[in-house]
This record gives sequence, structure tokens and C-alpha cells, in this order.
Amino acid sequence: MARKAATLDIEAVVRERYEKAARAREKQLCCPAPYDPKYLEVIPLEVLEKDYGCGDPTRYVRPRDTVLDLGSGAGKICFIAAQIAGPQGRVIGVDFNPEMLALARKYQPVVAAALGYDNVRFHRARIQDLALPLEEVDPYLKANPVRSADDLRRYEEFQGRLRKGAPVIRDESVDVILSNCVLNLVQEADREQLFREMFRVLKRGGRVAISDIVSDEAVPEAMKQDARLWSGCIAGAFQEAAFLAAFERAGFHAITLDKYGQQPWKTLRGIQFRSITVTARKGKQGPCLERNQAVIYKGPWKKVEDDDGHTLVRGRRMAVCDKTYRILTSEPYVSQIVPVAPLKEIPLRRARPFACGQSALRSPAETKGRRYRKTENAAAACAPGSGCC
Repeated sequence: MARKAATLDIEAVVRERYEKAARAREKQLCCPAPYDPKYLEVIPLEVLEKDYGCGDPTRYVRPRDTVLDLGSGAGKICFIAAQIAGPQGRVIGVDFNPEMLALARKYQPVVAAALGYDNVRFHRARIQDLALPLEEVDPYLKANPVRSADDLRRYEEFQGRLRKGAPVIRDESVDVILSNCVLNLVQEADREQLFREMFRVLKRGGRVAISDIVSDEAVPEAMKQDARLWSGCIAGAFQEAAFLAAFERAGFHAITLDKYGQQPWKTLRGIQFRSITVTARKGKQGPCLERNQAVIYKGPWKKVEDDDGHTLVRGRRMAVCDKTYRILTSEPYVSQIVPVAPLKEIPLRRARPFACGQSALRSPAETKGRRYRKTENAAAACAPGSGCC
């Protein structure tokens, strides 16, 4: 009987290759992307040489942001984000690989001295588990090796205390999450948890900007058993539609394919692999309250559907709840939307529940008020010199 092939230890494969890449530059890892040169001047050459990415998610950082970089590696993205966020911002790098962390920490004081402030910290953790600080785990296991079921129970209790009392990243504490060609290195069984963790740590209204490698077709199982292809950002590449769907399942909205590499980075066995950058936001969850608001979609499409299933018809006043109104009249939607606020605001404490599962038109009489009977003298209003259009 044929022997079943051993399951590939993806975590070990990735760690081994990136350990080597921390010691000596490896040109085959990922596909380099251009960065604003003004941010590179303070970053040491060794960090720049040992940066392995496929995009520039730092373009989405704002001043004062708390920034989380998943898979921070040698620290390049963190050091760029530190300059954009500024001295009143905060940057957190998370990586599993001790060699890469050592490299980033080696140059952290060098970059801080050049900037005149120190707003970057690096932590060891798995990006699919942003609660457990691995640097606390190692000393515990050294002093308390797991040799029995009771030892395992005590270790699990220790993990529970760490996750609750001293998580690496706390709930809703981050303004923007960045990642540069790292999510594809996480084994498939952990990916739902990875997206849940991103959602957990992000503030309401926060953003993600994820640059990664995707494939146009699903990667076959035979390629997924190739260690070199896994560590090289190929075997673990998300199929492009599945990548966007993962953000949807996690509860994000405003999911946007902000960058799409027209030319494939690599093509293997007829499958194209390319770099993309996806942005998304957190904040569509919450109660739906009626405050007589409406939105008008400007176009150019005849109609569109948002992430909560509302259909917006071009040029029509669509009834929306207060939550949806606030979302659609903010970035990134606002340029395509005309807000229609009620003439008399309904206080939140008096707002009734709104049936958000429907797509209904809003009568102008509702936003103006049923007793609205105002009449203006059009002739007087448009007299010469009045400024009337």
C-alpha cells in the first residue's frame, strides 16, 4: 500500500527560510515595490536590503495613527510608518521570526535617533494570534516543561492569563493595520482566525491596508506541498476572489481592490501570481435606527449594492438608517453620495428601529417633515444681482 505523503510543516518551512533571509539577502523572496525615497533616508541599508514585500501599504497611514504591521520582518514598513504617524503616533511591529525581530530591534534606536523620537515597538507573536506574547511563553516553558496532562493544563491556564491580562494587541486599539506580503505565509487552517484577529484589534472606523500575492486560479494541492513555493509566497497565495471574501466574512466593509498588478509577478503551470493591495474598514456593525435620512447615489452605475445589502439606485432618494447614513457620507463613499438629512433632526434617544434589510425609497416629505409648507418668492430670489443661478 502506498505511503501517505507527510504533511508539510508550513510554520517551520517559513521560519527557516526567513531566518536565512535575515542573515543574507535573498532576491527571490517576493517582488520589490517602489517607496517614497524621502522616508528611506533614515533607514539603515541592512534593513532596506533585507526587506521582503510586494507593495507599499504605508501610503494609508495618517498623522497620529496607532499603526500595526503584521509580519514586520526587518522593520522597514514600521520605520516608514513611524515618520508618517509622527511623534504623536504609535507603531507596533509583530513578527514570529526571532532573527527578523533581532534585526529590526538592532536598528530601532538608530532610526529613533535620526527622527528625534521613538514611537516604534516590536513584539514576537503569531499574526493569527495577536493576544499571546510568545516572549513570555518561552521562559515559562523553559522553567515548566510540559511532560504530562497536568503540565499541559497549567500551561493552558498560563496562556489564558496572558491573553486576558497582557495581550500583545488589545481589543479595538489600532487605527490602521498594514501587512506587506505576509498573510499568504499563514497556513490555511489559521486564516479565518487571522482575519478575526485583525477585526478584533482594529478600532471602530479603523482601516486595513494589506499588500499580498494572489493567484488568478486556485493553487493545486501538489504545489501546496512544495516547501520552497510556500516560503516564496506562491503555494499559499490566496485566490484573488477568495481573498476579498475573507474580508467580508470577518465583517469588514468598504473592501477595495486599491492596487492590482496588471502584469503577473510570476506564472507557474499556467497560474498567474500578482501583487495586489486591498483596503477595508471596520464599523458597519451596530443598531439600525430611523432618523428620516436618505442618500442619493450619483452614478455612474445604474445601481450598486453596499456591504450590508442596500441597493442604491442612481439619482433616487434611498432610505437608510442612521448608521448607514454616517458610513455612506464618509470616506471612501462620500464622493459618490449626496446626503439628504432631515430638516428637523430626530434625537438618537427618540429614534425608532429601522428595518435595514430592505432597499426602499425615501419620500421627500419624510425628510422635510409632513407639515412642511414653505413657499419662497422665486421671482424675488432670482432678481438681478441676487446671485441666483
